[in-house]
Amino acid sequence: VFFMLASSFMDWRTIELGVARAGGTGAMKGAMLVELRGDELRLSGRTVSETDLIRTLSARFEKDPAQKVLLKPEAGVPLQRAIDLIDRLAAAGGRDVSFVSAPEAR
Repeated sequence: VFFMLASSFMDWRTIELGVARAGGTGAMKGAMLVELRGDELRLSGRTVSETDLIRTLSARFEKDPAQKVLLKPEAGVPLQRAIDLIDRLAAAGGRDVSFVSAPEAR
């Protein structure tokens, strides 16, 4: 009984992510930028609802399954919210999703 109560029955899985540096051109060429802000999402600088974001990117993934998506979460955005969005992008057909980090101060 102890082992049954101490065991986890969660469905563990992994998500492969890349990290692109803002200012680097190689990883960003042809990519679509999704900004995850406090209570809003922006696609290529335009505010969109999550439903519209998924619909737009899903259509893009159908045309080009190798479409790159860069996800840039704003400071303070919970990691779980970013992971949930990545899950939805993957379900819509996204296969190449990377986090964008802010450029380092010099």
